[in-house]
Amino acid sequence: MNWNKIIRQLHRWLSIAFTLAVVVNLAAMGQSEPALWVGLLALVPLIFLLLSGLYLFALPYAERWRRQAR
Repeated sequence: MNWNKIIRQLHRWLSIAFTLAVVVNLAAMGQSEPALWVGLLALVPLIFLLLSGLYLFALPYAERWRRQAR
């Protein structure tokens, strides 16, 4: 099992979920009084996108650090 591939795929699916949440949020803003949960809907995938994105960002640096340690 390759964790890098799994996290990359998860990051891609999270970006789709985030995009859909933003579209729902924008559609709700057109209503007179949008619910609070709709405004917070995009934050859930955004938090996981941040974590997986930071991991993917650090991968090349960690690999370089591991190579130099050998």
